[in-house]
Amino acid sequence: MPTSSADSGTRAFTPAAIVASCVGFVLIGALQALYGPAIPAFRDEYALSPSAAGLGLSAHFVGGVAGVLAFDRLYGRIGNRLLLGGSYLLMGLGAAGFALAPNWPVALVAALLAGLGFGGVDYGLNQLFATGFGHRSAAMLNILNAHFGVGAILGPAVIAAVGADEYTTVFLVFAVLNLPLLLCLKGVRDTPPPQEMPSATTPRTAARTRSLVTLLTVFVALYVLHVAIEAGVGGWEPTHLETVGYSAGFAATATSVYWLMMTVGRFLVAPLALKVSAQAIITVSCAGMTLCLLLATFPGFAPYAYAGVGLFIAPIFPTALPWLNRAAPQAARAGAVVIAASMVGGVAAGPVLGKAIEWSGVRAVPLLLGFLSALCLAATLWLIRATRPAPPTVHSD
Repeated sequence: MPTSSADSGTRAFTPAAIVASCVGFVLIGALQALYGPAIPAFRDEYALSPSAAGLGLSAHFVGGVAGVLAFDRLYGRIGNRLLLGGSYLLMGLGAAGFALAPNWPVALVAALLAGLGFGGVDYGLNQLFATGFGHRSAAMLNILNAHFGVGAILGPAVIAAVGADEYTTVFLVFAVLNLPLLLCLKGVRDTPPPQEMPSATTPRTAARTRSLVTLLTVFVALYVLHVAIEAGVGGWEPTHLETVGYSAGFAATATSVYWLMMTVGRFLVAPLALKVSAQAIITVSCAGMTLCLLLATFPGFAPYAYAGVGLFIAPIFPTALPWLNRAAPQAARAGAVVIAASMVGGVAAGPVLGKAIEWSGVRAVPLLLGFLSALCLAATLWLIRATRPAPPTVHSD
């Protein structure tokens, strides 16, 4: 029986490194969430149109995809500590450059640089947590990604507290906060854990007889669809609630509750992931969020239903990564493909969903998202069948 890296003599992370990694995810969550609340200030500073101002977040995401792919290309060739350290430095330098940029083109380059570091930290820690804790990986990934939500809540709260005009100070403080994390990198295992290499004793599964491309395509579809739902609810819940009769203030608060429930959901699922399979957790998650989105079509249930969507969607991203690594051990770090695709999907979901809403009306938002959620459930059920262990071969005498 193969020994996981979590059970071997060399641990993937020391306790201090685990804490530092969670702090790192608070920081990347905050960074992603800082751009939006700061838009009014840098629109005034650089005399930008709304579309031009939106390029700041777009540059961040483009850098994020590049960071994921670059980390994946270098993973195993350069030590994990150097890769993570470089990612933290890039993120800090980019944030500082964004704060101090003399003009908007320089600010966009800085946002791209910060996104590059963001992608490296996001993929790097997700990959290391997915492979570094053995059977506890799904639980640890849920805890790690819950801290992303903590940061996403804190970032806008800080901007709201100090005022958008002080965004430069906030970005500079963010840049400085990356530096102490470099001191904790010595607690990270510097080489890939042994379990990443396919073993001759790995049980044969039905997935191995299928097209690896097809398997990865369905995993990518699951990630892209669920990120589209996540971004779709976050972006359109306020508009939908106002359309069906709620006040703007109530709608904004309800949307904050949605993001809060996503964070809470990951903390709640962490202990369950030690006892319940990833397949079961994701199936219940997809079914639950589909039901909640259908309930959101009824105005009286809508705010509570959206909170339920946040709770159910929470475990999908972190819980599916260990499942992917087990299902396709022959695919070198397939996690990079799905994480990069989810980032691209998050960017593309906005205009695509917007066009669909133009055709169908705002009241159709939960139905449109519910359709995407049903596709997530279908993809999950297909993956369960595709990765089910093949029955043992019976040899007749």
